[in-house]
Amino acid sequence: MAEATLFITSRNYSSWSLRGWLLCRIAGLPFHAEAISPDDPRVKEELLMRASSIRYPALVHDGVKVWDTLGIAEYLADAFPDSNLLPEGRQARALCRSISGEMHSGFSALRSSLPMNIRARRPGFRIWSGPRADIAAVNAIWEDCIARSGGPFLFGARPSIADAMYAPVVSRYLTYDVAMAGACRVFADAVLGWDAMQDWIRDALAEPEEIAELDIEF
Repeated sequence: MAEATLFITSRNYSSWSLRGWLLCRIAGLPFHAEAISPDDPRVKEELLMRASSIRYPALVHDGVKVWDTLGIAEYLADAFPDSNLLPEGRQARALCRSISGEMHSGFSALRSSLPMNIRARRPGFRIWSGPRADIAAVNAIWEDCIARSGGPFLFGARPSIADAMYAPVVSRYLTYDVAMAGACRVFADAVLGWDAMQDWIRDALAEPEEIAELDIEF
């Protein structure tokens, strides 16, 4: 079987590409990542959140092409049922799917006001009421999941689909100086200590391309 290919955009700016990468790593899928140039107009529109749909990341595996992070997540969970992409138990799986879908389609104020930028640090960044409400809702999800599972990841000792979906939020919190404590700090530390996340951050810091619209001082 040929090695799988994950097509991604920017490691520094693309939260969707990060999610796809983490999902493949959780699955234990042998793959290589192929970056599409941010100069591609469609890629740039996606990164700037102006596109009507998101086609990257896209995974090609065993003759199948699948895109959209939830599509990739469900495909990998089906192909690798022992990978812990979905936690044990019907209730936990339902919650994992629900909060993953909520991240995928919701929290638009957080995602638009605090775009992912791994290299950047904005100490004292002023967060308006819209993203503050999203931050409170995300924190409540993390606190509830850690209370149920015992952590340090959202559904226990090993990362799942939900952890891949929320990992970019941890990066955003660091960039925009969002305070974390208690269960949120536990989760953030687990994400930042995750080998797959560390690999991604290392390569993001080395990425040469900059996109001016996403690298301005807010």
